[in-house]
Amino acid sequence: MPRYLRNFIIILLVLAVLYGLDIVFQGRLISPYFVRILMLSGIAITLAVSLNLINGFTGQFSIGHAGFMAVGAYSSAYFSVNYGMNLANTLGGGKLGWVVALGAATLIGAAVAGFAGLAVGIPSLRLKGDYLAIVTLGFGQIIVVFLNNIEAVGGARGYSGIPIVKSFFWIFLIAILSIREDELAAEAMGVNTTRYKVMAFVISSAMAGAGGVLLAHFDGYLNPKSFEFIKSFEILIMIILGGLGSIVGSVLGAILLTVLPEALRGFAEYRMVIYSLLLIILMITRPQGLLGSTAAFKGWRGRKRAKTRESKRRLSEAKATLSEPKSDSSLGKEKPR
Repeated sequence: MPRYLRNFIIILLVLAVLYGLDIVFQGRLISPYFVRILMLSGIAITLAVSLNLINGFTGQFSIGHAGFMAVGAYSSAYFSVNYGMNLANTLGGGKLGWVVALGAATLIGAAVAGFAGLAVGIPSLRLKGDYLAIVTLGFGQIIVVFLNNIEAVGGARGYSGIPIVKSFFWIFLIAILSIREDELAAEAMGVNTTRYKVMAFVISSAMAGAGGVLLAHFDGYLNPKSFEFIKSFEILIMIILGGLGSIVGSVLGAILLTVLPEALRGFAEYRMVIYSLLLIILMITRPQGLLGSTAAFKGWRGRKRAKTRESKRRLSEAKATLSEPKSDSSLGKEKPR
């Protein structure tokens, strides 16, 4: 079977599965609470894999990812409120109209965030380590200050009236596309030049903007406080927990850090204490992350098995050495008469 035909069939199967799951979730066969957590996990996956491209593959250190997320969220929300609903109604107001409107909003949010990443990346990616971290953190805080003072998007009161589109299909389609773009951009990291770093920074910013688009249309309300530096640190913890440079690890970290606070909600006031302790214990016992620098799920058990195999190998070599007959050269020479 030709490769393009196989890829086409895989794409159709993925779309069919996502659409089928979307129908199941829209039919309320599963609790809306669990569906909400699942969709928030999909948004978190998009954000985590996008930051992993910068911090995991290019070796840079960015902590202003929430700023790019805010740019994508607000630009797409402004489009949807002022133009998107009219576009959907012009196309009949049905599912097709909203798919086109949401698709346009996603492209606009990703494009604007990508341009913001280009504007930040060109002058700052020649910096390394702490300097780049300070620049990106400053960018994120500047975006929050601007949003607090722009009345066209609600200012400090927040931006409401955004069309709500809670679609499992759309959220996880964006998440899958983000993972694919993350892999393609990572393949280009073999040449460690400023050009490729800027390219990775722009792709990462655009994916963060797409994540912001999904969040804006998930709740229908945005507030600048949701995009302060704490949000950037939450995304950073996801990729550190999963393992820097591991796409699967980023996905796993995003899911864990979305589900874990909800799973601990029954512990009331001790929830955040337990949550913090679990993270600290994990970082002490496995500082490289769950899947960092190793294949999936090869932890201490793998190392233990490796040690066991090494011990068995040495034991077998020792037995083989003892069982070998001694050579003539090792025997004492016969004394002359």
